[in-house]
Amino acid sequence: MYQSTVVVGHLGRDPEMRYTPDGTPVTTFSIATTRRWTNADGQPQEKTTWFRVTAWRKLAETCNQFLAKGRLVLVEGDIDVSTWNDKTTGEPRAMLELRARTVRFLGGREEKAEVPEEIAPEVEEELPF
Repeated sequence: MYQSTVVVGHLGRDPEMRYTPDGTPVTTFSIATTRRWTNADGQPQEKTTWFRVTAWRKLAETCNQFLAKGRLVLVEGDIDVSTWNDKTTGEPRAMLELRARTVRFLGGREEKAEVPEEIAPEVEEELPF
């Protein structure tokens, strides 16, 4: 069995990097994806879904160095859902967490940010067929 999820959205805050007790770097950040549509009455509608992203090792270091709030990214990885009841209100809550395998920097607020060539998004060349 194989699972893969791709999310494209903007960072909701700057990434936070920390280290596990054995020294492994881990970076977390949040991504907002927004869907807009017009309902049957002609009223504009909008729904934003937040994803918490966790990157490990070298990818964690790269994300911490080059990502910032507002940056547009594509993240591919495995998704996990956590549910609980809010301690104050008793309301059910859920969180989508994405363990990143690939992060592509697509642009965003800091369009002029320089990204080293080896981690910049790949540009597809003309296909030979």
